[in-house]
Amino acid sequence: MGDRNVSEHKNTKRTHTVIGYGGVKLHVREAGNPDGPPLLLIHGWSQHHLSWSKQFVGQLAKRFRLIAPDLRGHGASDKPDGTHLYDCAAPWADDIQAIIRTLELDKPLLVGWSMGGRVAMEYVSIHSEDNIAGVAIIGTSVMAPGNPEVLAERSPAIKAEGMYSADQGVQLTSTIAFLRACFAAPLSKQDLAIMTGFNMLVPPHIRKASRLRDSGCDKALQTMTKPIAIFWGEAEKVCSRAMFDATIVALPNATTFTYPGAGHAPFWERPDAFDTDLASFADNAFTRVAQGTAA
Repeated sequence: MGDRNVSEHKNTKRTHTVIGYGGVKLHVREAGNPDGPPLLLIHGWSQHHLSWSKQFVGQLAKRFRLIAPDLRGHGASDKPDGTHLYDCAAPWADDIQAIIRTLELDKPLLVGWSMGGRVAMEYVSIHSEDNIAGVAIIGTSVMAPGNPEVLAERSPAIKAEGMYSADQGVQLTSTIAFLRACFAAPLSKQDLAIMTGFNMLVPPHIRKASRLRDSGCDKALQTMTKPIAIFWGEAEKVCSRAMFDATIVALPNATTFTYPGAGHAPFWERPDAFDTDLASFADNAFTRVAQGTAA
C-alpha cells in the first residue's frame, strides 16, 4: 500500500506550452514519474496526445517521464495556414528540438507512431542523434508515404483522401473508416466517438500537406548508432507486411517487437505487452547512454 501511494503521489499530470518552429505554440501533455527517464511520445497523422491515454495510466507511467505533444496543426496546438509549414522536414524536426530544450529533457527516447515515426526520422536527419537515447517506431515504414509501392499496398479504406475533402460529411465518413482500419478489433462506441472528435480538430488542408510530404528523411535511421526499435501489429492494414519487411531490411540492427492480432496501434490494443516491451528497450537505450556507448 505504501509503495502504491508513493507511485500515485509522484505520477504527475500537467501541460506545457512550447514555442516551436515559426513561433507555433505547441500543447504538450506530461504524465508519469517526473524523476524518470524521458519518453517523448509522438502521435500519428491526424491524431492527438490522447492517443497515448493507456500509457498515461499504465506501467510506463510508474517509471518514466512521459511527454506527449499535440503536433503542429493537431489537437490543442496552433494551426497556422501555409502549406510550407507542414510539407517539409524542418517544422516537425524543430518542434521536437524545441520540446527537448524547453522541457530540459536529458537525451529522451523518441517514440513515434505512424507519421510520428517519420517526425522522429526528420528530427534525426536535421538535428542528429546526439541529444537522444534512441528511436522507437510503431507502424512506421522507411518507405516514403508517396512511394508508388506504398500507395499500391493500401486499400481504399485507408487511402484517406476523403479526410482532406472540403465537404465535412465526406471528411467525417472517411475519418471513421480510417480509424476502423487502424484497429484489428472494433473500437467501443465511446472510443470511436472520442477519436473521431480529435481527428476532426485537424483542418483538411493541414491533413493533406502533412500526409503527402516527402521530406527525404527515409535514410536518417540507417546511419544511427544509437538503439532503434520497430513495433508492428501482425494484423496491420496501414503499414503493410511489405512495408514492415522493407523497414527490417533497411534497419538490420533494430530490435523488433510484433503483436499477433493487433493492428496499427499495438500500444492501444495490447497496452500491457507493448508497455513491457517498450520499457525493456528503453532501459537498454538509457543504460547505453549512461555508459557512454552508442551501439
